[in-house]
Amino acid sequence: MKKINLIRVFGGYFILLLLASCNQSGKKVTVAGEESTAESYRVAIELILEEEPLVDSLADQLGETGLDSYRWKNHLVLFGEAADTSGLSKKILKTGIKLQIKYYNAPFYAFDRTKDCGDSSVVKPWRDYLLTANLVDDSVAQAEYIHYHAVQFDEWPEVAEGFCYAGFQQLLVFRTGRQLMLVISIPADKTLDELDPKTVENNPRMVEWNNIMSKYQEGIEGTEPGETWVFLDPVQPREK
Repeated sequence: MKKINLIRVFGGYFILLLLASCNQSGKKVTVAGEESTAESYRVAIELILEEEPLVDSLADQLGETGLDSYRWKNHLVLFGEAADTSGLSKKILKTGIKLQIKYYNAPFYAFDRTKDCGDSSVVKPWRDYLLTANLVDDSVAQAEYIHYHAVQFDEWPEVAEGFCYAGFQQLLVFRTGRQLMLVISIPADKTLDELDPKTVENNPRMVEWNNIMSKYQEGIEGTEPGETWVFLDPVQPREK
């Protein structure tokens, strides 16, 4: 099982939820204590199929959306600019494949290198890593988790410092229901295995943060016992 050091159905058939979710794309959100808009960041759409073998077929049929495709078992996640989701519901409908959808249209936490490292030397292109996990089934614990992230830049600055030192370009955390979607963007010529250990290098507060966060997280349905964050494998990766 692949591990990292990082901050360790809502259902309905796709067409109805997708249309409802797209109507929210312009809402304002609070990111790290600052008001932002959902359009400021890329979005993720998770398609949960009844049959795992159909994932590849669906990814092929949706290959021209302009979105990147990632998969884990019977989950297919499309990630990219909100503008590229236009007409997506019709494309999905034409496939005739039964599925459920979750829409991640605004991160509740966002780390950006230019803003949080005082570094204008953002590297392009990026390599994106997508991971997913659940929050524990406890509303009080969930609220605590969200609060930790809301105050992290002020009360746990070492976390962002760890991301800066490691060379992370952006890190987004989305939430739909109990499920979290984590997106880590790094320089395309690097790997997460190379950079992730640097986040905790000479940074005991980052280690403490990771340990605390792990208490609020558990694996989604289909994970092995003791498995929390799972990596979604790129199907059609594109450099940004």
